[in-house]
Amino acid sequence: MRMAPLNTIAFIVENRPGVLFKVSNMFRRRGYNIESISVGPLMDRSLARMTVTIEADGRVLRNLIEQLRGMVEVLRVKHLNPRRTVVREMALVKLNTADPMAREEALRLVNSHHGLILDIDEDHIVAEITGSPGEIDSFLREAESIGIVELSRTGATALEKGELKL
Repeated sequence: MRMAPLNTIAFIVENRPGVLFKVSNMFRRRGYNIESISVGPLMDRSLARMTVTIEADGRVLRNLIEQLRGMVEVLRVKHLNPRRTVVREMALVKLNTADPMAREEALRLVNSHHGLILDIDEDHIVAEITGSPGEIDSFLREAESIGIVELSRTGATALEKGELKL
């Protein structure tokens, strides 16, 4: 059960060694767990975009954003409004399909979630599922009955809709 709402913060940072550590350490020092994080270089490879998802109420969220703005390596930071933001995650899921019925169910489930089959052998299927964090959660709940052997899930990545930008 969540104690505070889940919030998404996006920021532009210098793309150099140690920046991810400094940012994550700032959250750690204040006692906040990062629920998800994704980071990657921009077209200008000297910069990177980070997307962090955390549980925080309004006051705490404002404080964390101010702390981020105070970091030399952070060039821009913004709390993303969920109603005006597209958020996506990707999960790679290995399912146990040794039983023919399980294989059939796994293929149906992956298809119903618009997933991709990346690998298939005698006993396993590796699927890629992309969607909102809730859609990924839904797939995983349904896949539990088939048998999840292994899971790798990215952090959320997000962009604001329309003309809005970071």
